[in-house]
Amino acid sequence: MSTDDFKGYEMTAGTTPYGYRDTHRPAFWKAPFSATTYREVGFVLTGLPIALVGFVLVVTLFSVGLALAVTAVGLPVLALLLVGARGLGALDRERTRTLLATEVTAPAPVRPTRQGFWGAVTARLADPAGWRAALYQVLMFPWAVASFVITVVFLVVGWVVALYPLYHWVFKRYLDWPGYRLFEYTGSKGDYHTYYITSPLQIAGVSLIGIVLVLLTPKIVHGLAAVHRLAVRGLLGAR
Repeated sequence: MSTDDFKGYEMTAGTTPYGYRDTHRPAFWKAPFSATTYREVGFVLTGLPIALVGFVLVVTLFSVGLALAVTAVGLPVLALLLVGARGLGALDRERTRTLLATEVTAPAPVRPTRQGFWGAVTARLADPAGWRAALYQVLMFPWAVASFVITVVFLVVGWVVALYPLYHWVFKRYLDWPGYRLFEYTGSKGDYHTYYITSPLQIAGVSLIGIVLVLLTPKIVHGLAAVHRLAVRGLLGAR
């Protein structure tokens, strides 16, 4: 990756090239085609499977650990939960660094004060960063789902509608429709109504709506990613 890839970014003290801080967003009409936008799209889309793993891990191990808390077995299970949450938190910090150009300092490693297995377990259970990472996995799961759905819908619908003039002919050739069928319904008297996109003005209007959606998508994705960025800083960073 060359220095040119980071034009419009400002270097923060002690960071690597991936730690550049975004100080200049692409122009509104250029954003749908910019690398910055598609890094943010990549962050949102890859976030869902990671969030799913994190949510299942935390909820499952917490439930099992809590159920076994009356015995000694529950404590190692909870400690394992915090180890896993910290590991997934490190993965999200790295994704935030590489895809959102935001450097977040990792919390200090856990240092047991006693030797042996139970010393490591109790040190993990007393680790605030581990509990914050577990909380992050729970809180951000619904947001990751919503972000994924919104991003995919706007991306797909925007481009499909914007490019409608290019495939308008498909409906007449293969479906025997004069154009895309926008809606159909049967009236109270049994009369059938249908509406097709047929005229050049209608086709242009549909395409214009799609272009607006394409232009708005980077702003929406940026806002969705910004919430993730704030959560990573607040729950996965050093204190």
